[in-house]
Amino acid sequence: MPMPSLRPVTLLVVDDHNLFRRGLVALLGQDPGLQVVGEAGDAAQAMRLAPALRPDVILLDNHLPGVTGVDAIRGLREVSPSSRVLMLTVSEDAQDLATALRNGAQGYLLKTIDGDLLAQAIRRAAAGEPVVSPELMGKLVAAFQSQGAPEADALEPGSAERSQPPAAFDVGDASTPLSPREEEVLREIVRGASNKEIARVLDIAETTVKIHVQHILRKLGLSSRVQAAVYASDRLR
Repeated sequence: MPMPSLRPVTLLVVDDHNLFRRGLVALLGQDPGLQVVGEAGDAAQAMRLAPALRPDVILLDNHLPGVTGVDAIRGLREVSPSSRVLMLTVSEDAQDLATALRNGAQGYLLKTIDGDLLAQAIRRAAAGEPVVSPELMGKLVAAFQSQGAPEADALEPGSAERSQPPAAFDVGDASTPLSPREEEVLREIVRGASNKEIARVLDIAETTVKIHVQHILRKLGLSSRVQAAVYASDRLR
């Protein structure tokens, strides 16, 4: 008896460049695990479509006519709370990156990303994982360092409502040292790898990776992978 197929991840693609948008829709349509349910050329049209379509992921460009993508994130999340907003843009500006994550984006990707990696990132975002293009991780860290700890918590997707970061984030050296394996996992987190990718690189089970990540966060007094990446970027050598 054949196994029932999993429901594909549904997408609303928002980009004002028709040629790019149509090409992107065609590319994503080749993946049976993804389904584009709508297209929009600006933020206003996306705001009208999102409540009815309720896509799993809203793939959003930043440079849109009228309201920019980063400024539209909060409104899109309000009209379609179950949707994850994933930026796909040419902008490598650190302020755009920080603002997008502060406003609740699930991730921030560059349009130079490979098609297969884009599909993987969309699935990760739909599952609730934060995704940032690896080449932007340095700018994410720089944005954190320039703004200071109180602003860094705002870089967490969905944390805009919190006025103060958790006190545990203001840590020095970990009171409980990380094991060699935990340091290896942390290095991969800094690189932007998912649990599945870490498991493959280190040749361990994905469930084991999850346990290591939980231990790392507890030992460092942190609450998320992004915070761990920021904390570790200038400590691990």
